[in-house]
This record gives sequence, C-alpha cells and structure tokens, in this order.
Amino acid sequence: MQLTLRHSILALAASSLFAQSPAPPKPTHVLATLSLKPGITRDQLTPVMPSEVRDTVNLYLEGKIEQWYSRGDGKGVVFLLNCATVAEARAIVETLPLVKADFASFDYMPLGPLNPLRVLLGNQ
Repeated sequence: MQLTLRHSILALAASSLFAQSPAPPKPTHVLATLSLKPGITRDQLTPVMPSEVRDTVNLYLEGKIEQWYSRGDGKGVVFLLNCATVAEARAIVETLPLVKADFASFDYMPLGPLNPLRVLLGNQ
C-alpha cells in the first residue's frame, strides 16, 4: 500500500511537470562550484591557502555560506550560498583569494523550492 501511494504521488508530480511548464521557482540560494584553473600547481596554491581558508570561514560565520563541500573529484569546492541571485553570489566569492589570484573560477546555479510539490498541496 505504501509503495503504491508513493508511486501515485510521484506519477502525479511527474505528470504535472509535463502538462504545463510551471513558472520557475523564486531562487533562495545559489550553488557555487569552484574549479581550479588548468596548470595551477600546489606550489602556487600553498601561499594563498591560509588566507583562502580564513576568508571562507569568515563568509560562513557571516551567514553568507550556508554549507560547503569538497568536490568528489578533488578539483575544488562547492558552496551553498545564502543569496537569491547569481550576481550576489558572484560578488561574495570574487572576494576570495583564489579568485583574486586568478587560480580558480566558479560556476553558479540558482536554486529554489521544488515547484512540482505544489501539485500535492493543490496549488497549481
């Protein structure tokens, strides 16, 4: 019974996705993925890392970074930023020493609530 209910809920949510494209969700966070630029060596990174770590911790303590992770491929980090626009996220992370030294770049993705769940509440 529980499995059938779960499948019904998923089918309802999926059918609403294909029936009509809902308005995109209002972003509440931005996912920022740091990648080291090709050719950057450990010798170049070593002198910058103490200030990078300090500045990143300060952004966390200021509430600008909500969560942070190491990338699974070992080539950078991922931040979940408390901001609603990519421009705001860019302004935050461009203050970091690795970006200032042109050793790293970021890719950004705005995130918001999962809108198809509104179907379950009757809010289409």
